[in-house]
Parts: sequence; C-alpha cells; structure tokens
Amino acid sequence: MDKLGRRNTLIPSLISSALICVLIMLIPQDFNALIILANMAGKFTIGVAFGLIYLYTAELYPTIVRSLAVGSGSMMCRVGSVVAPFCVYLTSIWIFMPLSMSKPRIAVIGAGLIGLSAAVCISETIPTCSVTIISDEFTPNTTSDVAAGMLIPHTYPGTPIYQQKQWFKETFDYLFAINNSSEAPSAGISLVSGWQIFKTSSSAELPFWSDIVLGFRAMTEMELKKFPQYRFGQAFTTLKCDCPSYLLWLEKRLKGNGGEVHAKRIANLWDLQNNYDIVVNCTGIGSRQLIGDLKIYPVRGQVLKVHAPWLNHFIRDGDGLSYIYPGIHNVTLGGTREKGSWNLSPDPNISKDIFDKCCALEPSLQKAQDIKVRVGLRPSRLAVRLQKEILVQGEKKLPVVHNYGHGSGGFSMHWGTAKEAARLVGECIATLQDSLSKAKL
Repeated sequence: MDKLGRRNTLIPSLISSALICVLIMLIPQDFNALIILANMAGKFTIGVAFGLIYLYTAELYPTIVRSLAVGSGSMMCRVGSVVAPFCVYLTSIWIFMPLSMSKPRIAVIGAGLIGLSAAVCISETIPTCSVTIISDEFTPNTTSDVAAGMLIPHTYPGTPIYQQKQWFKETFDYLFAINNSSEAPSAGISLVSGWQIFKTSSSAELPFWSDIVLGFRAMTEMELKKFPQYRFGQAFTTLKCDCPSYLLWLEKRLKGNGGEVHAKRIANLWDLQNNYDIVVNCTGIGSRQLIGDLKIYPVRGQVLKVHAPWLNHFIRDGDGLSYIYPGIHNVTLGGTREKGSWNLSPDPNISKDIFDKCCALEPSLQKAQDIKVRVGLRPSRLAVRLQKEILVQGEKKLPVVHNYGHGSGGFSMHWGTAKEAARLVGECIATLQDSLSKAKL
C-alpha cells in the first residue's frame, strides 16, 4: 500500500463498491447465483475500503478524535448490516413510498402473438412498470408462426359483436399505421386486395367488419367470371402479417422499451408470486393445463406455405376452409379446422386435398415451388377470456389478467385485446397501491 499510495489504494475500492451496488440493483431477480456473487464482491470491496480508512485514521487524527470516529463508524456499520436486509421490504412499511417507486413487476406468460403484443402494449401504456415475457417456446416454434396472418375476423359466439368490432378496428388501425411507416418491411406488414367468394348469394351476409377494411364492395360480373362455380363475391383490401417477421419485430420493440425475455416453462402461476406483482396469462391452449380451463380446446389447422411470387390477390372461399393468402415471403394455402384434434403431425392426404382445392381456385398454383407443410393448434373458446382474477393461497394474493382463447382470429384481434389487457393491468396496479396505502394507515 505504501508503494501504491493511500489514494490509489482507497479510491478504487470505494468506486468498485459503488459500482457493484448499482449492478446489484440492475441484475434480474431470476439470476440468483449472479446476485449472490455480486453481493459477496460488494461486501469484500466495502470491507477493504473501511479497513483502509480505519488504518489511515491513526495517521491523520489525535487519539481521542480517532477513537470517537472509529467507534461511531463501527457502530453505524453494525447497525447498517442489521438494517440493510430489511430495506427490501421498505415499500410495504413506509407510507411515503408508493408502489410505482418500486416499479411494478409484470410477468407475461406466453411468447406467441397474444403474449408479445400484450407485453409491448403494457410496456408502452404503463412505462413505469417492468415487463418480462416468460415462455418455453419462441418464434419460429409457436402456433402464431403457422397462422396465415390475414386480418379477416372470425366471429366468437360468446363475445358481443360490438366488442369484436372494437378489437378489430383497433388492430386494423394499429397495423395500418405500421404499414404506412418505414417499419413495414421489418414488421412484415403489407396491404393485400382480393375476393371472398360464395356459391350461393343467400349465404353472403354483410360482415360486421365491412366498414373497417378498405374498399369493401360486391364483386362485379367480370370479376366473378374468374370463379365460374361461384355466384356471389365480395372484394376488399385488408392487411396481412408475415408472422415470424412480426413476432421478431414485437420482441425487438419490447426489449427497446426495457422489457426482458426469459426462456422457462411455468407449471404453476404461484411460482411467479415472489418475483412479480402481476401475471398476464397468454398461454393459449396451454391454459387448459396451467389453470385447468376446460372451456378451451384445440382446432387443428394444416396449411401449405409455397413459393408463388406472381400471386398478388387473396382468394377466400366463403366457408373459410379454402383460401389463398399471398404474403411478402410466401403464399399460404389452407386449410383445415379439426375441432378437438391434438395431432401435430402433417397428413399427406390433407396436404393433397388443400393443394387441389386451391389449384381449382387459382390454376397457376400448379407451378408453385418449395411447398412446406405446417400444422398448428388454434386455442379456441366460445369467447376470448379477457378478465382479471385474484388468486388466493392462504394470506397470499396474486393478481392475474387472462388474455387467451383467440382461436382463428388472433391476428385480427390481437392489438385490441392487448389494449384491454393493458387497461386491466393498470387497474391491478391501482388496486395494489390502494391496498398498500390502507395497510400502512
């Protein structure tokens, strides 16, 4: 120490201890081993700093002053070491520290379209909270990656039409704004025009979303000549998402907002209670096992992804079982709706049937190349579950916001339901703040 000098020895120890203390505050709570190592390093550097100060005081001060200073410092260090562990719980005992100062911790379970969009919306709507996505599956291995990504809504029998229309409009407006920005290519958002065709005119009711998409109208006689087996049709322009690109874009946006992404399987929501204040359940079909919701069921969908860059217009049979949806990178041909089937293995016979039906609608598809088969299980319910729930276990409570069960309409409704989920999270935070304030009075 004499060779290095007093300042050169003391200052690095003090600076190191300060930096380690800051680092400890930034380390995510899930990294327990790293937190322990940082705490040990911090204690070591602080001990070195105080030891050096103790040694140097003998050279700087008279005996009486030195004894008082060292004694007082030693006593305060001992008091601090006793009090420090309880500072973690300061928010629950100090009335002047609101919950927002401790940054409410939100865990979003599920990294598909619904989970990512909810996490992004929460992080933007409530910037004072920290948002973490936890999932065991990420793109390109989610159900959302299989979806066609067309904004053509499917009706939920158990959800009021006005609510479905609001969700769809909010989603359409959100994606339309992205399409009109420089982010469109990286987000995989594009406008696509086409036709929805029917074999009987009586079955073609005016859909609730007809005034939201662009240029909705009845097909002309000339247009119908392209489809001689069909008697009526509707033409309009809507939006399409290239699913993997959009999911990656959402994840990047979340991280840009300060959010985190953790790869982990959650078997019980109570496993999150110690590290998070609110849980948002976006596990889709996984909710059947995770929370025991038997109202959600799989609807198996098998599609083909083909290379046919000459196709610019979508074609959708009125029943929604046969469709051709061109996108930025490929064309999606579909499809199937097998209620209750959990089979994720491709069926060659179904693939042939899909391809033949789509070729009947668009003969040029016979020249399509790079044909890939994808299978997914749509998480279907009579109504989307979008509500708050307070789980209780003894004296412990865990606020949960459920957002799942979108079935075939996930892309058409995702941002509208994400906004509602963010609103419910805001209500949960307000309730937590109120309960803390009442407990302290």
